[in-house]
Amino acid sequence: MSMINPHKLGVHKILKHVPLNAIFDAPSKRRLAKAVNIADLRLCAKQRAHKMVFDYLDAGSDDEISLRRGKDAYSEIEMHYHILAGLKPPLNMKTKIFGCDVDLPFFACPTAGNRMFHHEGETAAAKAAEHHGSLYGLSSLATTGIAEIAAIHNGPKVFQLYVWKDRELVKEVLAKAKEGGFNALALTVDFTWYGNRERDIRNDFSIPPKYSVAQVVEAIRKPAWTYDFLSHDAYTYACINTDVPADSLAAFVNSQIAPEFDWHDAEWLLGEWNGPAAVKGVVRPDDAVKAVETGFSTMWVSNHGARQLDTSPATIDVLPSIREAVGPDVEIIMDGGVQRGTDICKALALGADSVGIGKPYLYGLAAGGTDGVIKAIDILKVELDRAMGLLGVGSVDDLKKRGPGLVKRRGASARDYPDRNAYERGYGGGVI
Repeated sequence: MSMINPHKLGVHKILKHVPLNAIFDAPSKRRLAKAVNIADLRLCAKQRAHKMVFDYLDAGSDDEISLRRGKDAYSEIEMHYHILAGLKPPLNMKTKIFGCDVDLPFFACPTAGNRMFHHEGETAAAKAAEHHGSLYGLSSLATTGIAEIAAIHNGPKVFQLYVWKDRELVKEVLAKAKEGGFNALALTVDFTWYGNRERDIRNDFSIPPKYSVAQVVEAIRKPAWTYDFLSHDAYTYACINTDVPADSLAAFVNSQIAPEFDWHDAEWLLGEWNGPAAVKGVVRPDDAVKAVETGFSTMWVSNHGARQLDTSPATIDVLPSIREAVGPDVEIIMDGGVQRGTDICKALALGADSVGIGKPYLYGLAAGGTDGVIKAIDILKVELDRAMGLLGVGSVDDLKKRGPGLVKRRGASARDYPDRNAYERGYGGGVI
């Protein structure tokens, strides 16, 4: 028997007519306006969101070694810039992703359950992508439907799919994605087991909340998030079944993950999709070669945001070897650890055709909805433009061509890594 909660009692139907959101969100908006980088957005998100929601977003698995390493690895890559390059702004950041023209070489990755962070959810990220002319990625565990996203974002879109057992479900979801104008498919292959996210365990994380004393006290401390949550409809996993609430569907989703999914199943999936497709979760050159042979058009170098296998490698570290393995003509997307425009610049220089961001835009979403996501992308866009200009490259294509001669790896230094205050600047890990 499911627990009675405010949404089942219809509290949201009353509160939605009581316009207090603007009052509760006023401090959050002021903080958002003052944010100057992604680390600032992270702190804005932490101050607005319920602790269990923020930690769900912020955390990695186990001891969070991969989470820290994913950020630290960029510090070991130096940018050896050219002088007197004769560049004139604006620089050209246009490129192609999945064969489609976009205005930026980075984009919002598909991530699950965005309405958990703010009632605008995936629509906020889709609006920001439309605003910036960038690719948008929608998760199959999104809390906003495919048709709703298609009505907001007219540009190229990628639909992310997990390794489901039920092939009829897969066919149904793929048909919806095609009908919704999604250009490409991304198969997530590093989620065959659920990662050990100990912050979630400590916080007794659940969907919906369990309304324990600790959770209620924290909700009172975070009135902007709490009123936002209580004054809007309970969310569903809208790409699968809009009639079933997320809490009821969670067990179904868990039962659908197929650890036995293999390369033969991937071949079947590619045949069903019959279009541009990425394999998401590649960290080994031999797997990348196998994926190309299987028929994937795009390698998506990712370790699931360091949320699955702890001590898995930093994606920026394995990127060059994967580029070497598949050659110059296979498209590569990379995500993981990106906090700065310089990180994006380094990834493009080392072999990525484009870069996905997850936590940065979700911090913006949790901090301030659409405005927060737009600001997150704005911050990274300005930082990338500055990095390219100072490096001496006038376009993304130029950066990709000349990249290997512009960045060099050096040995690690103790000065690269977090000091005792670094957690508050955006380094997660092991903090109770």
